Amino acid sequence: MNVEPSIFKAYDIRGLYPSEVNADVAYAIARAYATLMLAEANGKRLRIAVGSDARLSSPELKANLIRGLTDSGLDVEDIGLVSTPTFYFSVGYFGYDGGIQVSASHNPKEWNGFKLARKNAIPMSGDSGIKALQATIESETFAPLVPADKKGTTGNRNNNVVETEIKEQMNMAAPRGFSIKPFKIAIDPANGMGSPDMKALFAKLPCTIVWMNEAVDGTFPAHPADPMKDENTADLRKKILAERCDMGIASDGDGDRYFIFDEKGEAVPQAILRGLMAQIELHEHPGATVVYDVRPGRVTKEMIDEVGGTPVVAPVGHSLIKEKMILENAIFGGESSGHYFYKLPYGTFEAPVVLIYKFLAFLSAQEKPLSEVVAPYKRYVNSGEINSRLADRDAGLSKIEEMKKVYQEKQNTIDGLTVEYPEFWFNVRLSNTEPLIRLIVEARDKKTMENKRDELLALIKA
Repeated sequence: MNVEPSIFKAYDIRGLYPSEVNADVAYAIARAYATLMLAEANGKRLRIAVGSDARLSSPELKANLIRGLTDSGLDVEDIGLVSTPTFYFSVGYFGYDGGIQVSASHNPKEWNGFKLARKNAIPMSGDSGIKALQATIESETFAPLVPADKKGTTGNRNNNVVETEIKEQMNMAAPRGFSIKPFKIAIDPANGMGSPDMKALFAKLPCTIVWMNEAVDGTFPAHPADPMKDENTADLRKKILAERCDMGIASDGDGDRYFIFDEKGEAVPQAILRGLMAQIELHEHPGATVVYDVRPGRVTKEMIDEVGGTPVVAPVGHSLIKEKMILENAIFGGESSGHYFYKLPYGTFEAPVVLIYKFLAFLSAQEKPLSEVVAPYKRYVNSGEINSRLADRDAGLSKIEEMKKVYQEKQNTIDGLTVEYPEFWFNVRLSNTEPLIRLIVEARDKKTMENKRDELLALIKA
């Protein structure tokens, strides 16, 4: 079967609908997933969870996904319209043998795709399943279709899934010895799937919520559901100031990435936020391991070291970080794009309910506003991620090889190239999803960062 090869990413499957991802592709992916899972099942009858985000193409894709799974002899339970974290929770907590979520994460409304998991919500990345699915589809070496009387069953478990998740994770994350303060919080889920999760959580907390774009709408009418881009959080930041809020929260299209803003409308840098959350976990689990991605944010390592934790760096990508966490038996993980992962009794995956609840408990114990809590950790100046378009992937690889020769201080190649000098450090890597080379530079002062940023960009563009 001819399928656009670029949809098979390093950590999920994603492409334009309907030219790259459509009903036929969904059916083929389901059959390839079933082929892989059956080969690993040793004859066991498999029960698979299927969920989706609110994109307009999701119902069609989900229907054909379910058809492909049941035609292959797998039993399916439709867990409904859910965020990706709720999907992972369902796979792990309810004991499914695996699952597929129909979602294109933060991509524009014209996109859709699939996130795949095994038992305990263990993710499939390129090397742990997605490449095998691609090969199966391209060679059409699917497991045989089963006779009509052997087809898988279909059922629904879409009632109270979110409420079960909120209750279980709040109990796990409950603060000890003090209550969460009645904060005033502006929340913008960007019409995405973070809305039902946050509505259910804050219904149980004493906070006043200023909602923005809370209606779930797969057309994303207010703005693109990617809080990593400043233009998409501009209205939220204004609202924080206008309403005199204590903080703000933004989430992405499928509700697995979160950004927090202080009372001045300024984003809490992800490197600092994950450092704070790591310290919270390390106070509860002294000496434990924390995993985070390779992109510059030196303060994260310093904050882990300061409380005696073990920092481990991983490649960029939600499934790659989760795989590294499982391998290292890590209790917590954070990615610069806003993913926060917890080791839970039923799996290791994003748990924004735990993140927000623990963060509010932490902030409640402080006697100062969020901006003052964060200020001491603003030790370095970061360029943010700068993307440059490439003619092709080989051109990007050549640029990275050139940089290896020019910048020969302490290097690692876990994901692209990271080089550390005493006064500055940078990471340059190829995008897993687009023809881009991504650069982040961090330094001890603004002038050094800007000089090195411009120097590196000149080399990239030469």
